[in-house]
Amino acid sequence: MIDRLDTRETESVPATGEAATTIRLETVVNGRPVSAEIEPRTLLLDFLRDRLGLTGAKRSCDVQVCGVCTVLLDGKPVSACSTLAYEAHGREVLTIEGLARFGELHPIQQAFMERTAIQCGFCTPGMILTTKALLDENPRPTREEIAAYLGGNLCRCTGYWMIIEAVEHAARLMAGEEDRS
Repeated sequence: MIDRLDTRETESVPATGEAATTIRLETVVNGRPVSAEIEPRTLLLDFLRDRLGLTGAKRSCDVQVCGVCTVLLDGKPVSACSTLAYEAHGREVLTIEGLARFGELHPIQQAFMERTAIQCGFCTPGMILTTKALLDENPRPTREEIAAYLGGNLCRCTGYWMIIEAVEHAARLMAGEEDRS
């Protein structure tokens, strides 16, 4: 096994007499304004998890391949593992923690549960947020459109059929065609 240094986790220590460089991030996360001093190299994933305690987005591949770190930035899915936190400046971030409202699951979350599209749960936050972006863009996608849109989100457990069925079910729930109870 090769041991590798993860430079994101290594603190930079300024030379004697030098001040650390930070920038001010002003953003909205899950509907709440957030203001923080951050290092310019801070990744959005690290900011959300380490500074805000929002751990729904997971770290896995670190290269935009798996989708487990997906959050919505102004309604569009982004890989938080490779997006600088400062790219959220003046914009809105939605994480899985902000999707449910007033203690009630969002219809997409409900659909994933009802269609057993959740197994280990590791990929689920990214799948659900990507589904939200899809259904906001296209409320009635075909199976082919669903598969293409979710193509950047990997799941090792479900085999994808239940996920596609959950997205179809969520579309019907959001359109009021099925009862949420």
